[in-house]
Amino acid sequence: MAYRLDARLAFPPPERADEDGLLAFGGDLRPERLLLAYSQGIFPWYAEGLPILWHSPDPRFVVLASELHVPRSLEKTLQRGTFEIRLDTSFEEVIDACGKLPRPEQDGTWITEEMKRAYTELHRLGYAHSAEAFREGRLVGGLYGVSLGGAFFGESMFALETDASKAAFVVLVREVKRHDIELIDCQVYTHHLARFGASLWSRRRYLDALRTALQKPTRRGAWRLS
Repeated sequence: MAYRLDARLAFPPPERADEDGLLAFGGDLRPERLLLAYSQGIFPWYAEGLPILWHSPDPRFVVLASELHVPRSLEKTLQRGTFEIRLDTSFEEVIDACGKLPRPEQDGTWITEEMKRAYTELHRLGYAHSAEAFREGRLVGGLYGVSLGGAFFGESMFALETDASKAAFVVLVREVKRHDIELIDCQVYTHHLARFGASLWSRRRYLDALRTALQKPTRRGAWRLS
């Protein structure tokens, strides 16, 4: 049974989540609570009209930056420079597009206005980041997520053109690897990310890896490609 949160800044142990990964409900989306949640392997995921729902799924979908697999056709797209990839230049536009664009494997309606405000504030504080794909000056794809220590927690992606979000994802993962960020949390299985070498981990394995990742310093502030 899910736990009801109150004003206290605390979560039950993630191991107490139910078989669907639901751990708790209620609370708020202030930055301190969101950062605490991610540091404990918990994230919010809920729809408009529902209380805030907090999840810690088992298994967890994870890709290691050092084990990223890039399909040959996508590598050619990257080498051709089909898209201009930027970091942290259009965060609000990315999260807005993620919330509006329907996708076959994930319903975007969970990105409520409350969620947009919360993650935009995390971006302002230097914890949330976006990778953006532009073509001829137009934003055509991207993704956003949260970074703590040696971990990046992916939240959502969108694409208006073929391979746009995939190109942004690959460039982002290669960039964070240069800065000793190895653990890429994809949360739940999607065929889209399985192609990049993501695999299902037990919650225990994920939490152990997360604890190790959080021993590294957090790279705060606006990111730029190095």
